Amino acid sequence: MAINRPEVTKVVFRGARTPSRDFTARSLPGWSGDIPGSDVLDYNPEKAKQLWQEANAISPWNGSFQIAYNSDGDHQVWVDAVCNQIKNTLGIDSHGAPQPTFKQIRSEITAKTIKTAARTGWQGDYPSMLEFLAPIFVTGAGSNDSQYVSPTFDSELNAAQRARSDDESYKLTNVAQETLLQDLPNIPLWDYIGAGGTASEVTAQLSWNGLPDYPGITKEAKE
Repeated sequence: MAINRPEVTKVVFRGARTPSRDFTARSLPGWSGDIPGSDVLDYNPEKAKQLWQEANAISPWNGSFQIAYNSDGDHQVWVDAVCNQIKNTLGIDSHGAPQPTFKQIRSEITAKTIKTAARTGWQGDYPSMLEFLAPIFVTGAGSNDSQYVSPTFDSELNAAQRARSDDESYKLTNVAQETLLQDLPNIPLWDYIGAGGTASEVTAQLSWNGLPDYPGITKEAKE
């Protein structure tokens, strides 16, 4: 709640990102921007301060909140912006922790030796919300970097996978996301917005993953 996603996506990314409302992507079938609990992703500095004070009373904070990012990618500007928002809202020290390469960050995450928060991203292999959830949050999944364990979530996602219709699966998948929004094993920030060019004689569309729909591209024949 200390992160102003609309401001970062507008100022830093100039509209090429859109604030997250869940743990998947809005280009996917069944996506909903109104999952109960998604208000935790709203910018709410007063609520953030209140919750921070409550947490601080339980276990006092000290040190610096850092976000690791790879310097071989274009991440420094948004990491600095997010850290400044956290610092200004919560009144704590926060700054980026640059690493030379993405490989180095991944090695530390895999070895469970990383000592800070770290940026990450996900690109699905096929257009399904399940593809964005099962590999990352199911207990013991290969990309479960946060080592998240929730029998409730596992059961809810399993029900979505066994659903007899697409609509039923979408509904159950978003029920599972309600559990994620309560537990927050990671913090969704924003989705990519696909960008492409046009030509007067060519008809083309971007597909769910932001890439051109190559089979659907047509070109007008000249007489």
